[in-house]
Formats: sequence, C-alpha cells, structure tokens
Amino acid sequence: MFEGVFNESLLGKARERSRVDLRVVDIRDFAQGKHRQADDRPFGGGPGMVLKPEPLWEALKSVGAGVPLRGPKARKKANRPTVIYLSPQGRPLTQGLADDLAKKNRLVLVAGHYEGIDERLFDWIDMEVSVGDVVLTGGEIPAMAVVDAVVRKVPGVVKEAGSLEWDSYAAGWEGRLDCPHFTRPAKWFGREVPSVLLGGDHRKIQAWREGASLSATKRKGPI
Repeated sequence: MFEGVFNESLLGKARERSRVDLRVVDIRDFAQGKHRQADDRPFGGGPGMVLKPEPLWEALKSVGAGVPLRGPKARKKANRPTVIYLSPQGRPLTQGLADDLAKKNRLVLVAGHYEGIDERLFDWIDMEVSVGDVVLTGGEIPAMAVVDAVVRKVPGVVKEAGSLEWDSYAAGWEGRLDCPHFTRPAKWFGREVPSVLLGGDHRKIQAWREGASLSATKRKGPI
C-alpha cells in the first residue's frame, strides 16, 4: 500500500532526490512464532483483535524509539524520533500541525489496526493524530495523508515554494481558505471568468482574491 503512494508524484520525486527518507517497517516482521501473529484477543472478552505489545515495541526499537516516554524506565534520549499513532481519538490533522511536524528531524508513524494497540504501548507514543471523526480499516491511509502533508513542506520538495504560502490555511491567507482559480478558456459553457482577472491590474486582482478568500471561508468553513 505504501510503496504505491510513496513512489508517485511529489513524494516519489522527493525520494529520488533524497529530500526525504521514507521507510516502511512491517510490524509482523517482529512477531514470534510460526504464523508471526501480531494481534490477539482482548482481555475481558469482546469483539475484535488488539495489536500485541511485543512486536510493535520491537519495531519501534528498530527505528530508535524503543525507550519509553512515561512509566517504568522512562528517560530522555537524544535524537529520539517523534512517534505518532494514527487514531480517531487523536488531535485533528491540520495545516498548522503539518507545519510543526515538518520541522522535526524524524517521525515514526504507527498505523494501528483492528481495535487498536495494547494500551501499555502509549508510554512510547508522543501524540495521537486523527484525519477526521471517522473509523477506517486501519491507520495506513491516515499515515499516508500525514506523510503527504508533511513532506510537501520540506524545503525543495515543491518546485514553486512561494505557492505554499497561498494554500488554504497557509500564512498568505492568514489561515483562511484559498480563493477560486480559473484558466483558459475565458468563456466555457456560458460561464465566464471574472473580468478583474483578465484586466492585468495586479492590485485589483489581489483585492478580488482577498475578498473571494473571505467569502469562501465564510461559505465553506469558519476561520
């Protein structure tokens, strides 16, 4: 699943140019036994399965995140990566959070499955992140969304870096939504491009875009 996304578009180019180092670690590679079982029934009964603590901890240890943040034997370790667990219970993925994560040296994203991970593992987790108030089959797709949002903010990944300032929620719009965009032809199916965009007066164009941004934000979502 990950390789298909990580080798395409901006992510693929970023990997080719060594702008970022994206690696996929299979938790089951660290599971024991003939069937490499990484999950088990929950204590107390009930439906579903829970990811076992041992293989996930071994996977975290393999990428330098084996020291707990809380609980017994907790200690600070230099160059420890920031560990994120993708969960519907986490803080919402926003542009601001993506900007903050892009400043980190290393991130480890844990994609949960089934009923989630053994609760004791949260002593190794820095934060939980959610892509919305919805439950998905697993954390793989949310992890891809986080990677995409973060990598595009890494310097040199987006060719026209200035365009990042005018994304929805970015600094150029002061957290508002982007304005509408148009391209050729100027008239299509009886629908015409706003005349101000064709006039060449950049101050008027910018004023129109500011107003259109405010209107879009009010109509589609609050600031």
